[in-house]
Amino acid sequence: MCAVVLSYVRPLDEVDALMPAHVAWLEAGFAEGAFLVAGRRDPRTGGVILMRGTADDVAAAAATDPFVTGGVATVEVIAFNASFAQPDLAGLLA
Repeated sequence: MCAVVLSYVRPLDEVDALMPAHVAWLEAGFAEGAFLVAGRRDPRTGGVILMRGTADDVAAAAATDPFVTGGVATVEVIAFNASFAQPDLAGLLA
């Protein structure tokens, strides 16, 4: 499992211009079952996505995010081993 941390490097109007493509990318990732949770950082400086997969696979997928390919965000992939989870989430971690 990996946390994908997006950091905006361009003004929000440039980020917002790519939002429809980014949302479509997120929807595809959720439909494939690779994405578990996604949302904006607070304050709005980027986003965070929890994804299934190895660091290499997740990094390859994250590199296709329209925010990244469009140059409005950088991405950091943090691999981790989920050892604890609320019972409602435990099935998603396998």
